Amino acid sequence: MKELKVKNSKISLIQGDITDLQIDVIVNAANDRLILGGGVAGAIRKKGGPIIQDECNKIGGTFVGDAVITTGGNLKAKHVIHAVGPRMGEGDEDKKLRSATVNSLKLMDKFNLKSIAFPAISTGIFGFPIKKCSKIMIDTTKEYLQTDTQIEKVVFCLYTASDFEVFEKELK
Repeated sequence: MKELKVKNSKISLIQGDITDLQIDVIVNAANDRLILGGGVAGAIRKKGGPIIQDECNKIGGTFVGDAVITTGGNLKAKHVIHAVGPRMGEGDEDKKLRSATVNSLKLMDKFNLKSIAFPAISTGIFGFPIKKCSKIMIDTTKEYLQTDTQIEKVVFCLYTASDFEVFEKELK
């Protein structure tokens, strides 16, 4: 299954590069200082241009489990939500990943945005297990979409075929 309807919203999966998506918001798997380094953040910095890092610098950082929003710069997406996921081994990782996901979705409602694409937060350099990530992010999103939200579409954009398969199994 690559798509699931939840109330008035849709959750879907795609394999590809999140920075190529034409969507209201893409999510950056951010660090707490909001420095756009490697991985998804590096791709966002490269394609989106310096304005995104400039806005992150003005915000100055945030805590693990939080999310902040900036422009999308030169990206096809209008905005970037920088969700700070946990590093494996820091403690309370599941709760922090759930929080980063919910806080991203809350920003969507706050700014009246309709569509969002998430990467597999914290599974790169932060070392979070992909299987656990897929369960937490999908379950949290399903729960949130049961509430009173105007979000129409949540996409999980997985870069590799193996990550896509893990998320696909979880969505079933």
